[in-house]
Amino acid sequence: AQIKGILKNESDVTPDSSGAVLNADRPPKHAMPPTYIRTNEYTEAFQEVVDTYGIPRYQEANPALFATVTFPFIFGMMYGDIGHGMILLLAGLYLVHNAESLRFTQPELFNARYMLLSMGIFATFAGFMYNDFFSISLQLFPSGFEDPDGDGQWSPTYDVTNSGGSGPYPFGVDWAWHGAGNELLYVNSMKMKLSVLFGVLQMIVGLLLRWSNAIYDRSLTDFIFECIPMMVFMLCFFGWMDVMILYKWTHPIDNSPNIINSLICMAMGQQDNNPLWPGSVELAQKLMIYTVLSVPIMLFPKPFVLLWQHKQEEKKALASGHPLLEDEESAGPSSGGHGHGEEFEFGEIFIHQIIETIEYVLGTVSHTASYLRIWALSLAHQQLSLVFFQKTLNMGLEMSFPANSIMLYFMFGAWFGITCCVLLGMDVLECFLHTLRLHWVEFQSKFYKAGGEKFAPFNIRKLLSDSTTD
Repeated sequence: AQIKGILKNESDVTPDSSGAVLNADRPPKHAMPPTYIRTNEYTEAFQEVVDTYGIPRYQEANPALFATVTFPFIFGMMYGDIGHGMILLLAGLYLVHNAESLRFTQPELFNARYMLLSMGIFATFAGFMYNDFFSISLQLFPSGFEDPDGDGQWSPTYDVTNSGGSGPYPFGVDWAWHGAGNELLYVNSMKMKLSVLFGVLQMIVGLLLRWSNAIYDRSLTDFIFECIPMMVFMLCFFGWMDVMILYKWTHPIDNSPNIINSLICMAMGQQDNNPLWPGSVELAQKLMIYTVLSVPIMLFPKPFVLLWQHKQEEKKALASGHPLLEDEESAGPSSGGHGHGEEFEFGEIFIHQIIETIEYVLGTVSHTASYLRIWALSLAHQQLSLVFFQKTLNMGLEMSFPANSIMLYFMFGAWFGITCCVLLGMDVLECFLHTLRLHWVEFQSKFYKAGGEKFAPFNIRKLLSDSTTD
């Protein structure tokens, strides 16, 4: 750096001379090394999904490790059906068992075999949770409801007040809800809340990974003025929403509040006449104050801290006898990752921080709503499966003998064909793409910068072949 400074000063003193240039034969001090990620046969497909979005930077938190669980799990929430999930599971087992025969003939299926197997496992598990088997509920356990008069009016037999009596259906949705007049209302409410619960949980995990990146990079500025206020904003509003959902599930309330109305009263500062418990309204108002205060903390301090750090570096450089050169100024830590390889510009950094703050605040709201696609796709899958069953197999079963024994063959063929084309074809692809979007946008946007370069080992043969081709 001193030699570069001397050469620069000499060229400024004698502008007419050609001067001298010193070119380094090694990368700059802050150059980012390539990224090498060790994978195995199971994680390779998930890592490929992440790499399609962007290569992780060197030593950046890799979302592929979490995607190995969250990706098939969210897919299963969308595609939950015991029958359809077991078909995917069997297809995955077949691909795994015949992997070597597919390695070169069908490389795409070979690479996706474990992902398909995982999606089948989680779809089957979610199907048991929803108690949905080709649109039919299974009576695996005794129901928590009874119809003593046989008039269709079912009453609960378990302790609905949660005061120490017998519990509800032990696993998943009670089969008594199947065919009930308010089945759709109940199932929709349950799946909507489950979608929001897991969505907020996944975004919180993304923010924790942002914390890990800041701690690893030893960036105290990012940790204090970005990570902490982002987490406060998330927990104080959307975390409180999850607490309200769980509290309503576990604590029966005579005058149960509407969660959406309670959140509106919380945000607008209005009085909520239906509190969850005595003092919950005051707690919600305090959390809203913290939520509002976190926004200016995200917005204003960081650009001024970066400006102060930059001026301190300039003072140190002048005290050492040479000013900061352009490459040192752009690659130095004072840029805080906002210089983009250019000279330090406070205005550009401040505008970038404004955009990032607005994107996070509005994006958190829209991303939480975006997780409702889990409920929407699960509802669509369930209703399509129900319609296909009612218009094919159920119609054949309702016919009188011997017509039903003949028509069932044709109706089964029609049902199976439609199921394979729509539910095992288009719907699998649709759920896969929506799961991909939730990971790329809603989850990875909280911490994942990408922008890395994949490690490629030195190969003289490849270099020679490329030069010969050129």
